[in-house]
Amino acid sequence: MYLNKHVLTLCVCALRRQRALSLLSRDENGVVLSLGADSQRLIVSAKPFRLDIMEGREVLLSLNSRGLLAFEHLRIRKDTLLCNYFHLSPLLFLPSLKAKEDEKVEDGMWEETFKSHTDSKPNGPSSISLDFSLPGVENVYGIPEHADSLKLKATDGGDPYRLFNLDVFQYEVFNPMALYGAIPVMLSHSAQRTMGIFWLNAAETWVDISSNTAGKTVFGQMLDYVQGSSETPQTDVRWISESGIIDVFIMLGPTPTDVFSQYASLTGTQAFPPLSALAYHQCRWNYNDQEDVAAVDQGFDDHDIPYDFIWLDIEHTDGKRYFTWDPHKFPQPKDMLQGLLDKRRKMVTIVDPHIKVDSSYKIHNEIRSKGFYVKSKDGGDYEGWCWPGNSGYPDFTNPEMRAWWASMFAYDQYEGSMENMYTWNDMNEPSVFNGPEVTMHKDALHGNWENRDLHNLYGLYVQRATAEGLIERSGGVERPFVLARAFFAGSQRYGAVWTGDNAAEWEHLKISIPMCLSLGLVGVSFCGADVGGFFKSPSTELLVRWYQTGAYQPFFRAHAHLDTPRREPWLFGPENTALIREAVRQRYALLPYWYQLFYHAHHSGQPVMRPLWVEYPQDTATFSMDDQFLLGRDLLVHPVTEEGARGVTAYLPGKGEVWFDVHTFQKHNGAQNLYIPVTISSIPVFQRGGSIISRKARVRRSSSCMEHDPYTLFVALSPKRFAQGELYIDDGHTFNFDKQKQFIHRRFSFANNALSSRNLAPGSQFTTFSWVEKIVILGASKPSKATLKTPDGKESQLEFEFDASMSVLTLRKPGVNAGLDWTVVLQ
Repeated sequence: MYLNKHVLTLCVCALRRQRALSLLSRDENGVVLSLGADSQRLIVSAKPFRLDIMEGREVLLSLNSRGLLAFEHLRIRKDTLLCNYFHLSPLLFLPSLKAKEDEKVEDGMWEETFKSHTDSKPNGPSSISLDFSLPGVENVYGIPEHADSLKLKATDGGDPYRLFNLDVFQYEVFNPMALYGAIPVMLSHSAQRTMGIFWLNAAETWVDISSNTAGKTVFGQMLDYVQGSSETPQTDVRWISESGIIDVFIMLGPTPTDVFSQYASLTGTQAFPPLSALAYHQCRWNYNDQEDVAAVDQGFDDHDIPYDFIWLDIEHTDGKRYFTWDPHKFPQPKDMLQGLLDKRRKMVTIVDPHIKVDSSYKIHNEIRSKGFYVKSKDGGDYEGWCWPGNSGYPDFTNPEMRAWWASMFAYDQYEGSMENMYTWNDMNEPSVFNGPEVTMHKDALHGNWENRDLHNLYGLYVQRATAEGLIERSGGVERPFVLARAFFAGSQRYGAVWTGDNAAEWEHLKISIPMCLSLGLVGVSFCGADVGGFFKSPSTELLVRWYQTGAYQPFFRAHAHLDTPRREPWLFGPENTALIREAVRQRYALLPYWYQLFYHAHHSGQPVMRPLWVEYPQDTATFSMDDQFLLGRDLLVHPVTEEGARGVTAYLPGKGEVWFDVHTFQKHNGAQNLYIPVTISSIPVFQRGGSIISRKARVRRSSSCMEHDPYTLFVALSPKRFAQGELYIDDGHTFNFDKQKQFIHRRFSFANNALSSRNLAPGSQFTTFSWVEKIVILGASKPSKATLKTPDGKESQLEFEFDASMSVLTLRKPGVNAGLDWTVVLQ
C-alpha cells in the first residue's frame, strides 16, 4: 500500500508493556535479539533470509522458512511518464531503470482484462508475499469475512481464502470466497499458546493454509500415536497481496486474552454503543411511508413485543438521493420521529456512499465543486452505476472529504433528522453495479493512490466519517450508532457490522454463528446476521429458530428483501408470535449483562461472543466447535439450528465446573456432552457455576422505558470457586461515562454464605433510581434466616423461599439501591 524504501516491516507484540530489544549475538550471517521477555529471542538470518521467534528451545513462529518471500518492484512502462503523473521520485523505480532492456514483457503485466473491464496497471505487477510457519499448531482462526467454519480449513488443492471487499449477491456457505469485509488477522491456538498475525495491507489479499495433519482421519491420528510418530503438527500460512509493502505485526500472546489486548493496542477497541442499540431492531426493504411506520410501531405494542429501532431503507429517500426524504411518502419526518420519541424509540435511515449525479442535488454539487470524488485513471470524476443510477463516489480517504461528510449530519443540514435518528451505511465496499466484480476499478484514484492499494479501507472510512458526523451533531455528547456492511481492521472503533445479504435457509442460520465468532476474535464484537434471512422467505420454524439464535448474538435485527412477503413477528399465527415474543423478551431481560460485556469489550478488546476455547484454552474438545458459544465467561448458548430438531447435544466445558440451565435451574456437571431434548420453544442456555448475572425482569416496550427498573441477581454457586459478577450502569447514551466518569461499576461476590456488593470505581460519580428487587441463588442450601446489612449499620430480615428439589433459594425485596454497598448474610 505504501511506496516506501522499507520492503518489510515487522513488529512483535510480546508483552503487555514494551521493552527495548537487545543484541545477544551476531555473526556474518545474522543476529540474535532478545525480545525483552524471559528466554524469548528473535533470530535473523541473512542467507537465506529467515526470521525465527523462539522461547527457550521452542520455535514459536518462523518467517520465510519456505522461501516464499516475494516483492515485485514498481516499474516504469517505457511509453509512459508515470513518475511525472504521480509526482513520484524516479528513485522509487530504480530497480526497473536498471533492468535489462530486453526484459520479457508477459501478458497481463501492464494491462489485464476482466470480462468487459480493463485494468491499466500503470506500475506493472506489484504483488508481495511471505510465508509463516507455526510449529505445534493445528488450529487457526480469523481472517473474516467468509461464510465458513470457525476453524480455518487447509487450502491445499483448492482456492485460498480471499480478502477483497465485494457486494456479493446471495453468497455461498462453506466457501473461501471474498465477502463484504476483510480483516487480515489470523489467530493460532494450541493447548500451550495463542498467537496472532496481523498482515496490515488493504489491497486484495489471498491466504493459503497448509497443515501436515490436515485430512488425516481419526484412525490415522490414532495410528500415529500407537506407532510413536514423532512428526510435530505444523501449520504453514502464506499471505499474498496485490500491492503494497509487507507490514506485519506478530502477537505472541501467550493467552487468548493477551492476544486480544495486543491487537487492541494496535487497532483500538469496540466502540461502546448506546444501550438501546443492543436491543431489538425491526427492518425491511422497505417500510412504505409514514403510515406504514406508525402501523408497524403500533403492531409491536398491540402484540406486547418490545423493540427499540425501526429502520428505513433506500426507498424513503427522494429518488435515492441520500440525506433527503420522499416528499410524498415521508412528508413530515419530524412528526414521525417525534411519535417514536414519545414512546422512547428510535429510527435508523440509510445513507449509502454512492451519490446520484444530478445537477439539482445539493450533495452532489458540493462534492463535485470541492473535488471530493474519487477520480478515474484519466483524472475525471469516477462514475458508476448503483441504486440512484449514474453515481459518483466520494473519496473518503481524504480527511477533508470526511469532515465535510460528517458536517452533513448536522440537524440544520440533514433536514427532518432528530436526535433519535441514527445511520446505516450499506454498499460501502464500494458497490458499483457496472464495475468489475460489482466494485470499483482498481486503477481508480484516491489522490495519488490507486484503489488497488487501499480498496479494503474504503468501507472503514465511510463508517468513520458517518460516526464522527453523529458525534459532532450533538456537540460531542452523544454516542453514535452506525451499521456498516464493509469493514477492515479497526472498523470496531466506529460501530456495528452485519453478515450481509444472507438467505432464509437453515445453512445460513448455522453459518451466522462461526461468522460472528470469527469477527469477535479480531476485534469486531458488535456483529449479527439478518434474522429470518434477507433473501427468500423462511418457514415459520426457521423464523422462530432464527429469532431464538439472534436474541443471543450481539447485533439483533430482523431484515428482509423488497420482494419477500411481510414478516413482522405477529404475522405467523398466535403460537409463533408467542415464541418470537419470548425470544425477544429474553434479550431485553438480559440487557444489563450485554451492556456490561460491551463495556469490557470497549476497555479491553475482549470479544463479547466468544468460542469456548477462549475460556478453556487447554480443552482440545472445544477447538473446532462453532455450533455453540459463550457470551462473556458466564453464559453458554447452544441454539437449535437443525430443522425438525428434537434434541441437541451441548458440550459443557470445565472439569469440576457446574452449569445451570437458565430456564429450569437444573444443575449439570462440566466436561461432558449433554443431550438436551428440545421443543420449538427451547433455547438451550447455561450459566456457569461461580458467576453472578444481573437481569431486569420487567420487560417494557423499549429499553429506555426500563431505565429505572429494578434488577434481579442470579447467583450460580460452584464447589470450585466463590461466585462473582459485575454490574455496570451509566446514562446509556452519552460519553459522560468516559469524559466525566459518570457511571456505576459494582462487584458482586458470594463467599462464606454472604453476598456482597462493592464499588469497583470509587472515583466515578453517578446515581441510579434502580434497586435490587430479587436475588436467586442456584445450588444453594436452605438458611434459617437471611439478613441484609448496609454501611449505616442497619439490618433487616429478608423474606425467602427455598425449592429443595432444585436447591434454589429466592430472596425477595432486598430493596437496596443498585449503586450502594450492601451485604446479605445467610445463616
